[in-house]
Amino acid sequence: MAPASSAARVAIGTSLAGGALSALSNAPLQFGHLLRGRFPTVAVTGMTGVGKTRLADRLARRASVESTVDVGSATMERRTRKTAKGRGFRFRVVPGDNAATRLSALDEVFHDDPVDGVLHVVANGHATRRANAATDTTRESLLAAELEDFTITAHRIASMAVRRDKPVWLIIVVTKTDLFSDDVAAAVHYYSPGSGSPFAAKVDELRSLAGGARLSVDVVPMYTEAQTSTGKEKKHAERASAHLLDRLESRMAQLSGHV
Repeated sequence: MAPASSAARVAIGTSLAGGALSALSNAPLQFGHLLRGRFPTVAVTGMTGVGKTRLADRLARRASVESTVDVGSATMERRTRKTAKGRGFRFRVVPGDNAATRLSALDEVFHDDPVDGVLHVVANGHATRRANAATDTTRESLLAAELEDFTITAHRIASMAVRRDKPVWLIIVVTKTDLFSDDVAAAVHYYSPGSGSPFAAKVDELRSLAGGARLSVDVVPMYTEAQTSTGKEKKHAERASAHLLDRLESRMAQLSGHV
C-alpha cells in the first residue's frame, strides 16, 4: 500500500503546485481588473490651448489655480486622483498639436491600452494660442479647428467603443465659460447631441458609429481658474469653479460605478 500512498501524495502535490502556478499566472490579470475598477483610466483630449492640462491638474488636485501651464505640451501627461475611499482616476492628457507624438498618444489611449472614459475639452472658440503661432486666431477659425480636432478624436472613440465589452462614456467639457458667462447655455447647446450645430452633427455621427447604447455623452460647462483679480469677485469665482469641478467629478464617479 505504501507505493500507492506515495503516488497519491505526489499527485496531490502536483495538483497543489499547478493550482498555485495558475493562481500566480492569473494574479496580474485579476489585479488589473481590480485596479481598473477602482482607478479607471480617462483620456483628456482636445486641441491645443483649451485647458486640458489645467483641468487634469485640478481634478487630480495636483496644482493650484494660480499655477501657470505652458500652452501646447508635446508629450502625453499622466495624472492620478486618489480619494479617501480608495478610489479615483488615472488621467492621460493627450497632446493637442497635430504631431507624431499626438497620434502616438491617441493610439495608446484608444487602441493599445483603451481608456474607460473620455473628457474632450473645448473652449467655444476661446482657445489660447501660442504667442509665436502664425495661424488665424479669430473665434470662427478656432471653432473650425475644434471641429477638425474632434473629428479625428471621434473616429478613435468610435473604433474603441465597438471593441469594448461595456459602454464607454464621453463628457464634452466646455471650458473658459467665465469668458462668455452670458452665453454659457448657448455654448452647451452648441456642443450637445441633436442641437443641429456642426459640432453636434459630429457627436451624432459618433454615437451612430459607436452605437447609442455603447456610448453615453454628457456636456458640462467649466472654468478652472478665476480671471478676475478683485477680492470678493475672485473668491466668488473660485467657489463657482470648485462647484463646477465637484459636479464633473460626481458625474465621472456615477459613470464609472463609484457611487
